[in-house]
Amino acid sequence: MGNAVVGIIIISDDSHPCFLDSTGMMSLPDSSAQRPVGYLQESFPESAAQDQLPSLLQSGAQTVYCGFDPTADSLHVGNLLAIIGLLHFRKAGHHVLAVLGGATAQIGDPSGKTSERERLSADVVEANTRSIRDSVQRIFTNHELYFHDSSRKLGTVTVLNNLSWYKDRNAVGFLSEVGRYFRMGTMLSRHSVQSRLRSADGMSLTEFTYQVFQAYDFYHLNQTYGCKIQLGGTDQLGNLMSGHEFIHKVSGEEVFGLTVPLVTSSVGDKLGKTAGNAMWLNRDRTSPFDLYQFFLRQPDASVEGYLKLFTFLPLAEVERLMEQQREDPGKRLAHKRLAAEVTKLVHGKEGLDSAKRYRMVSEGAVWINHRRTDNPEQVLVPKHHILSNGLTLLRVGKRNYYIIKWLSF
Repeated sequence: MGNAVVGIIIISDDSHPCFLDSTGMMSLPDSSAQRPVGYLQESFPESAAQDQLPSLLQSGAQTVYCGFDPTADSLHVGNLLAIIGLLHFRKAGHHVLAVLGGATAQIGDPSGKTSERERLSADVVEANTRSIRDSVQRIFTNHELYFHDSSRKLGTVTVLNNLSWYKDRNAVGFLSEVGRYFRMGTMLSRHSVQSRLRSADGMSLTEFTYQVFQAYDFYHLNQTYGCKIQLGGTDQLGNLMSGHEFIHKVSGEEVFGLTVPLVTSSVGDKLGKTAGNAMWLNRDRTSPFDLYQFFLRQPDASVEGYLKLFTFLPLAEVERLMEQQREDPGKRLAHKRLAAEVTKLVHGKEGLDSAKRYRMVSEGAVWINHRRTDNPEQVLVPKHHILSNGLTLLRVGKRNYYIIKWLSF
């Protein structure tokens, strides 16, 4: 299977087709609404996805799911691309399921890992799940508020916890019912398994069974919600394949797996919890300012691609920004727009405004009583910042002056 981007047709609520072609472009009937996507990297099964998935999506609203294990109390930028994928499907009128792995987080996905995760208690997983649920719902709300054309009908959003369909099952019953459909040779052949088996620590039975649980998740969602499409990162391809094979054996139904590329650092390292370089989506982990700065500081070579991946800007707007950037690189207009769009999606307008204020102070564009400050955490001290008459003179930038009258200090 190559790395070619998959061509898929998505039908919006008003039956206008959107085509994701081999260049990753989503074309709507209105050419001005063309949107760059470019994140659909692989499909499984490849030939069926090319031949059958377009017709399926044209036939009416479908249900798409993506899973997120709550192994921390926040998702990170590496997860954001999959969420944006769900947002694109929802924008086109399809229904999306965000599945939080309250059960699978206690097992641990070996994909992309060099060692087994430390076991998390049920209480920690529950707390993480609540936090991530709030974050995911906030992002979907921000998208609807700030990035959606209200004239188009959105698909539904449902956030689930897979613990709900495992908590009353026992191990013997589950293995007897589900385990018989899995073959050891196929499971051992998965890349995530092979890489761990060759490692010094090897692989535990717990981790080895992870693909069984993710496959069953897909089956449960297929039977309960009619879900036929699973979205995940490229490191999830083996788990997606297991889900497809399990459903096909049990019901004979055709389902599909789609992957999005992994987000990496400037040196090619995967961004995430395991690598220790995560940019979190919860503001108590990573502030809106730090998230804004992360995208503002992306290399010039990455900014155009990131505008296409992480924003909902029309293609013409991306091209215009890049042309302005080439004409005057010092202004970094494309970087600023990228940072603003992502911060607004994740933290809303208030989060974006706070990030910009914080940045203005950190760059020394604020003066207090004619003294420049570059510390966003500056504490105002009476007799130093607050004069004896209860006033403070604040200057922001070159021309904006404010006199602050303190009622008590």
